[in-house]
Amino acid sequence: MSQDTFSEEVTSHLSGTGLRPECIKVGQLDIHYLTGGEGEPLIVIHGGGGSGLAWLKNAAELSKYYQVYLPDLPGFGRSKAIAEDFELSSYVAFVEDFSRSLGLGHFHLIGHSLGGGIALNYALRFPHKIKRLVLVSSLCLGREIAFWSRILSLPVFYRVAKKTVVSIFKAIGWLIRKLNCPLEKITPPPLLRMSIGKSMMTVKGQTTVLVNRLSELLIPTLLVWGANDNIVPVHQAYLAAARIPNCQVRVFQNSGHSVYRQRIREFSDLLVRFLG
Repeated sequence: MSQDTFSEEVTSHLSGTGLRPECIKVGQLDIHYLTGGEGEPLIVIHGGGGSGLAWLKNAAELSKYYQVYLPDLPGFGRSKAIAEDFELSSYVAFVEDFSRSLGLGHFHLIGHSLGGGIALNYALRFPHKIKRLVLVSSLCLGREIAFWSRILSLPVFYRVAKKTVVSIFKAIGWLIRKLNCPLEKITPPPLLRMSIGKSMMTVKGQTTVLVNRLSELLIPTLLVWGANDNIVPVHQAYLAAARIPNCQVRVFQNSGHSVYRQRIREFSDLLVRFLG
């Protein structure tokens, strides 16, 4: 898909980055992604709070050394959703289908937060596909997670939000029809992000914890954290590193859960040294 089909906002973000927008069919899904650069292929999986654009500045730096692929996960950004409810296994399968659609047989993989959990699960399932793995404030490395995340994961919040959102948009649709406004049909925003919480954690903590499988992870691995991460505690990085055979840890002081955005140059330099 050409750049002129994208919104002016996205196009303005891309100006001067060396990255370009593309669209590819992955199964039945239209998946939007950013790509650019030359060298070994590098796929970046964003977290559950945004889209590929969150990594734009990092991707611009990394594209000086690698061919970067930065997809909007299904249901995020401009990509079509797999389903209304989140299932981790479906997103692991998506990474494989996305890489196959691009013709990538062997690549570096980076994942942040939820994207880290997806990347970790992918690496354990398809270890022969990954050259080097980078997990940034990743889920699935321990049970502990921010208390507010656990509370919002309660099924009652999802059910109430679902009913409320649907009711509001039905009312707006009724008003538009009554006023005969020349607007396109509007639909409720996806509840996927709340569904992620419902799927990945309970009030007791994360539900998918892979600590006992980390010794299987023979791929060179880098764990990157912010010392002040108030969502996924930094001690999980150290505990995980003790179990992963070939692992490095880098903790950035005075940084939080989105350290990759808070320390762009240092973060990118670290990755280039690790990925080679």
